Amino acid sequence: MNQIINLSDICAGKIKNLAGNDLSGIDLSGANLCQVNLAGANLTGANLKGAKLQGNLRGADLTGANLTDTDCRHSDFRGATLLDIIVNRTSFSGCFLAGAILSHLDLSGADFRGCDLRGVTLIKAILQQADLSYANLSGADLSQADLEEAIFQGAVLRGTNLSGANLLCAHFEQAVLEGILLEGTCIEGTIIDVKYQ
Repeated sequence: MNQIINLSDICAGKIKNLAGNDLSGIDLSGANLCQVNLAGANLTGANLKGAKLQGNLRGADLTGANLTDTDCRHSDFRGATLLDIIVNRTSFSGCFLAGAILSHLDLSGADFRGCDLRGVTLIKAILQQADLSYANLSGADLSQADLEEAIFQGAVLRGTNLSGANLLCAHFEQAVLEGILLEGTCIEGTIIDVKYQ
């Protein structure tokens, strides 16, 4: 059930529960949405450029949303739809993205430090210079992804599919690599210093 929403109240932080609301196409650029409950909200095509989006986004639909310069640190995106999102200098540090589908997206330079990325689908995603330090990528599918100069320091990759991926000059210092698939993967210049457990 939708409620009447005053945009200035959202931007001023007066509203903390927007769960299930239709916010498609809304301009929330620069808004402080910290601790706002957006679970199940429709944010398709929303402009969240430069917003602070730290909260519950479980099951939200962000198809086509603009997340340029958005601070998404420690947000919960489990079950969210993130197709065709616009991402540039976005921080996902500490986020819960387990099971998310992020295929075919340009996530170059994105910050995924400490993220829960278990079972995430990143097929053919561009993650050049992305920081995935200390992220859990167990069971993730990064087949044919462009991971050139990506940082996986201390990351956990158990049963991760890296088939056909470009790992040119990627960094895996102190990473846990167990049962990974590397068929057809470019590893030229890759730095691997595996951590054994």
